Amino acid sequence: MDDVKPRSASIDTTVPHPARRYNYWLGGKDNFAVDRESGAEFEKLLPGLRDGVQANRAVLRRAVRFLAEERGIRQFLDIGTGLPTVDNTHEVAQRVAPESRIVYVDNDPLVLTHARALLTSTEQGRTAYIEADLRDPAAILNSDAVKETLDLTQPVGLILVAVLHFIPYPGAAKKLVRQLLDALPSGSYLVVTHGTADFLPPEIAAAHEKMYEEGRSDIWPRRKAEVEDLFEGLELVEPGVVPNTLWRPEEGDPELDLQVVAGWTGTARKP
Repeated sequence: MDDVKPRSASIDTTVPHPARRYNYWLGGKDNFAVDRESGAEFEKLLPGLRDGVQANRAVLRRAVRFLAEERGIRQFLDIGTGLPTVDNTHEVAQRVAPESRIVYVDNDPLVLTHARALLTSTEQGRTAYIEADLRDPAAILNSDAVKETLDLTQPVGLILVAVLHFIPYPGAAKKLVRQLLDALPSGSYLVVTHGTADFLPPEIAAAHEKMYEEGRSDIWPRRKAEVEDLFEGLELVEPGVVPNTLWRPEEGDPELDLQVVAGWTGTARKP
């Protein structure tokens, strides 16, 4: 069963949006000139970036499959889902357990227009989509989509993939993660991928910082210690917080320069 919860919002084609820029990097067509221009500027700064984006997508697949197969998770709250592509969270989870239930959240109204394509649930399971913002956890948790689709007395997989680095300033991302986790029961899991400058040469890191200061980047990279701090009080799954490509890699996965990967990832259980 599929549900789409609409909101009245217009699509702004004058400002790049992370979901549409990510779609551009993945080779999609659901983006505008402003998104492609922004994406191209990032690629000029960091050639090979698209491989890193693919690696981020791959670790999402591995983490969701791990939670469904090995930890028995049957409910997922995926915030910052982006535009539909191959192996979305519900497809990976329902391939393991057709009864899995998923709620997708994104703040780009263009994603809503594609929600029916994204929400192709199995008959046994259920998917829903709401247009909402990570910066307002209460609106997400109190939404009809969450209340009607998920049972918050049972474990939930909270998916925050490539979204927390759009929350600037020290401590701000952790506060939002805490608000979301506080609403979830023991046995729930948190999956995070997060952009970092830890692997970048100083000159490239400085160039990105200049982009951010001038309003041409919306990414607030965090160092490993800051990403690890997001998991405070949780039980980290092995191998802990590692570069995206090194979290439970599978045979045939490409080995990438960490400069291109430019991201930390971790999965942890709420005790």
